[in-house]
Amino acid sequence: MRRLLCITAHPDDESASFGGTLLHYAERGVETHVLCLTPGQAAKNRGNAKSDEELAAVRRGEFEAGCRILHVTHAKVLDYPDAGLAYVNFYKAAEEITLYMRSISPQVVMTFGPEGAVTTHPDHTMVSLFATLAFHWAGRKERFAEQLAAGIKPYQPQKLYYATAPFPLPHYQPACLASATAIIQMPEHLDAKIAAFRAHATQLPLADAVEKTLRQRGGEEWFHLVASMKPGKVEMETDLFAGVKD
Repeated sequence: MRRLLCITAHPDDESASFGGTLLHYAERGVETHVLCLTPGQAAKNRGNAKSDEELAAVRRGEFEAGCRILHVTHAKVLDYPDAGLAYVNFYKAAEEITLYMRSISPQVVMTFGPEGAVTTHPDHTMVSLFATLAFHWAGRKERFAEQLAAGIKPYQPQKLYYATAPFPLPHYQPACLASATAIIQMPEHLDAKIAAFRAHATQLPLADAVEKTLRQRGGEEWFHLVASMKPGKVEMETDLFAGVKD
C-alpha cells in the first residue's frame, strides 16, 4: 500500500494548498493522510462562533467535510494553538509528528515550505520546520527512543516535498518561493478542490479570492523536492511517488 502524508497548520490548508494532489492520489489507490496541527480557533472569519472553543469545534467539522470531498483516508486535527505555533515546545511538536509518521509509515510526505507558503503565515513556517525535523528523525533509533520502547519501530519516509506556487500573492509579505521540481496536473479535480475549500463554511468570506487564485494556477499544484532516499540531480517530476519503493 502506498501512503501519502500531508502535514498542515489549519483546517482549510489541506484543501487550498494540497487538495488536488490528495484527490489525485486517492483516486489512484494511495492511502492519504492529513495531519493538521491546530483547530484554527484564532481565525478572523468566525461564522457564528461565540468563543475560540466553539470555533475550534466548528472548524473540526468543516475539516472533516473538506477531507471527505477529497477522499482523504485518514484525517486528524491536533490541539496546538492557532497563531501560536512559534511559541510551542519545538521538540515536543516534532516528537508528536514523528510518532505519527512511524505509526502510519508514509513513503511520501508533503507540507509547507519555511517561507510560510504564499500567505507567509508564521504557523505554516513552523509546521514546515516541525515536519522536516520529524521526516529526518523518524528513521533514527536514537531519536525519541521512548517510542521504540513502547513498540513503535523507526521508519524513514522516502521523499519530502514542500508546496510551492508559480507566483506570490499580492497584499502579503514578500514570499521567496522554492522552484518547482514536481508539478501535479489535476484540472479534472480543480472544482472538487474548490468545493472542499468552500466546505469550510466559516471561511467563505475568503472563498472567492481563493477560487480566483486557484483558477489562475490552471489546475496545477507545484512542489519542491526537499529530501529523498535517492539523492541525485534534480529532474522534473509529474509523480510524487516516482522512484519510491513499495
